[in-house]
Amino acid sequence: AMAKPLPQQTLLLELISMSGDIAVPSEDDGTLLFRTLGECKAANWIRLSPFGQGFDKASLTASGRSILKELVAT
Repeated sequence: AMAKPLPQQTLLLELISMSGDIAVPSEDDGTLLFRTLGECKAANWIRLSPFGQGFDKASLTASGRSILKELVAT
């Protein structure tokens, strides 16, 4: 079984899933959001790509989508 996301990681994955790609800060601004983005990227659940002026675009990966399906199923 895959690692189970923490509540804030699940929230981020659900947010991206519902809204599509989102713009997020590209520099560490000390927020929980920034830390959670890093954790989800490290787990390969999201991909971050440059978006412009201080922002990255956060997108779900295939494993990010499947971990969400798994969570909904349980």
